[in-house]
Amino acid sequence: MSGIIGSKLNIRGSNRIAKLGTDGQVLTSAGAGEAAAFEDAAGGGLDWQAIETGSTMTAVAGNGYWIDTTSNACTITLPASASNGDEIMFADYARNWGTNGIVIDSNGLNYQGDDDSYDVEYSTDGQSVNIVYSGATNGWIPIEDDTVEDEPSKGNQEGIFGYGYSDSRVSMSNKVSNAGVVSSDVTGVGTARNQLAACEYGGDKGIFGFGEPGGVTAVTNLVSNAGVVATDTAGVGTARRGLAACSYGEDKGIFGFGYSGGYVSMSNLVSNTGVVASDVTGVGTARGFLTACEYGGDKGIIGFGEPGPTAVTNLVSNAGVVATDTAGVGTARNNLAACSYGYDKGIFGFGEPGPTAVTNLVSNAGVVASDTTGVGTARHTLGATQYGGDKGIFGFGNDGSVTAVTNLVSNAGVVASDTTGVGTARSGLVACSFN
Repeated sequence: MSGIIGSKLNIRGSNRIAKLGTDGQVLTSAGAGEAAAFEDAAGGGLDWQAIETGSTMTAVAGNGYWIDTTSNACTITLPASASNGDEIMFADYARNWGTNGIVIDSNGLNYQGDDDSYDVEYSTDGQSVNIVYSGATNGWIPIEDDTVEDEPSKGNQEGIFGYGYSDSRVSMSNKVSNAGVVSSDVTGVGTARNQLAACEYGGDKGIFGFGEPGGVTAVTNLVSNAGVVATDTAGVGTARRGLAACSYGEDKGIFGFGYSGGYVSMSNLVSNTGVVASDVTGVGTARGFLTACEYGGDKGIIGFGEPGPTAVTNLVSNAGVVATDTAGVGTARNNLAACSYGYDKGIFGFGEPGPTAVTNLVSNAGVVASDTTGVGTARHTLGATQYGGDKGIFGFGNDGSVTAVTNLVSNAGVVASDTTGVGTARSGLVACSFN
């Protein structure tokens, strides 16, 4: 990281050390004998606190914190007000942030130039983060971290709806901006199909896979971090339709369940380079026409579907392991959609029978809530994805005929009323995010 940050930059000459303000003006200077005092001011004087093991904490300027996430992730709330030069440091006490990371809530102040509309996450084992307040414009700035990334990871900013059925199977796509605005059609790439699935991989890219092109297929199409859909990649694993997909482990994905001459429960993992693996033996009730989303920042949940319909769910660990059935909560249904919101939570919504617009929130521990009364046009076979880092969007589907209507989801999981559709009305499509 380069540039002048607050009043913490020290410039050394052969005999003097100067302390600069944000405008570059020399505020004070000293000879070599006084350098030690300035070194304290530059970060050597933090007051290190007792080891923090809780799931939440509030940080105080001037302190250093050992964060032990062996048992749980930790959400850290920064001070509600800060002065230029205030400094805080966090360190991974047990080298466990890769499993349970820290989430920083900047509490109304900017963080590295971005406003407090989403949380930021650090999730690398052995990481330490030293932040300094630089003023209202850029707010808190990490002046040092010990990973290759200078900036924390945060939810993907854009989304993409793709494929589906509109009088015939199609392959066009529609991008979603970081403000939740859907663009007009982008010419289709790859095999036109419906009843497929999609998820993120690599932290900033996506993959469409499997589906119904007139039979069943396992073909996939990668999505770049600019939202460009690639040509077909030969299928790996059991060809099927009506399956679900979500990301896990922050940079990998999983396709699971579906219909292939009968309901199945096998899964196929997706590496952080977008490579689909062969079948993993199924766990849980074999079913299709279900959906999935992320929760907890690095885990997933697959839920609902046929036969039944059912509301049963299966959690996916941050290592991509599918758990046995969890008893269903909420209205049993199929042909619904799901996405994440609020960085670490999820939402299932819409579907049939009905159709319905009912939704069910998923906590950051993977617990599904009872029904929330539906908002917007009741419909089924729609798609959903996150956008803007911490928000979501449901779109398209069938309400008796195909539609392109969308409904935004706030970072608190509140579904908005209908937004007029943009792009080709269709059903049986899917969506994922990219960055």
